[in-house]
Amino acid sequence: MDKSTRKSKKSTSAASDDSKTLPNFANEDISQQVDPATATITVTAVEVTELTQEEQSDRLFLERKVERAFFEAGKALMELRDRKLYRSTHKTFEEYCRVRPWRWRSHRFGHNRRQSYLLMDAAVIFDNLEQKCDRNDHILPTNEWQIRPLSKLDPDIQPEAWEQAVESANGKVPSHRIVKDAVQRIMERTQVPNTYQLGEVCQILAKDNAELRGKGGCWGIVSAVNEFSCTLEMWDGEYTIGLQHLKSFNYLPAEREQMRVICDRISRVYSNSLEETVKNLLQSLGKLNRAYLTALEEKLLTVLESEIRD
Repeated sequence: MDKSTRKSKKSTSAASDDSKTLPNFANEDISQQVDPATATITVTAVEVTELTQEEQSDRLFLERKVERAFFEAGKALMELRDRKLYRSTHKTFEEYCRVRPWRWRSHRFGHNRRQSYLLMDAAVIFDNLEQKCDRNDHILPTNEWQIRPLSKLDPDIQPEAWEQAVESANGKVPSHRIVKDAVQRIMERTQVPNTYQLGEVCQILAKDNAELRGKGGCWGIVSAVNEFSCTLEMWDGEYTIGLQHLKSFNYLPAEREQMRVICDRISRVYSNSLEETVKNLLQSLGKLNRAYLTALEEKLLTVLESEIRD
């Protein structure tokens, strides 16, 4: 056999030996694999460094600063208003609040005169709570919306309502709803008896109550006397109003009857007319602060009534 043949056989033999050993290596690797269900994962522990007493003090200070942001804004607005620091660019504080491009503008309200006054009122309430509530609790409001219901109470009663709300929230900062419920309970407890009578003519006092928006100054006739509210019949329907939002005109029986007739006439026209100009006229009659119509008002209402009949 020549040398070339022997070399070929030797190469073939080597390849054959390699093919035999490769599966063994593969089998060895498979046998060494660990079952994932029983695998052990090593996690390196990270040591959490405790805050020093000074760091704890700094953290508390910064957290309080964040929580007081709305309070600081309200105080700043009061100083801007009281010192008239807007006078170089705006005629009134209201115009200043409306035009000024506040960087922290609220997405919910925008920043206008109403929001400015809400923040200022909240700052006064916050200051009252901070002075009179138990300092050991350290539970104070974190935004204006939480304490807005407290504006309905006298300053002396506000801390009591806030502490009741904190208790209802299990020692946490209470929500707007919880504070509102606490305020309602106190108002019902301290409310004077309902002395209004059926047929009495009352004026609505909105007092920044969003639920009475557009009804401030309107009058209505008491159709139901409840424990802490009255149901008023008005030219555009019936409304149940809390006693704190009502003021009696103290009309005589004859005047009450006259207002009843006027209410019924306005209501009939309103329910049968969809024109905006007519509704605007009726709305103005719905804010009368006297027990009669002027000659011109009587003439206009009569014309509208004739149009409906026709």
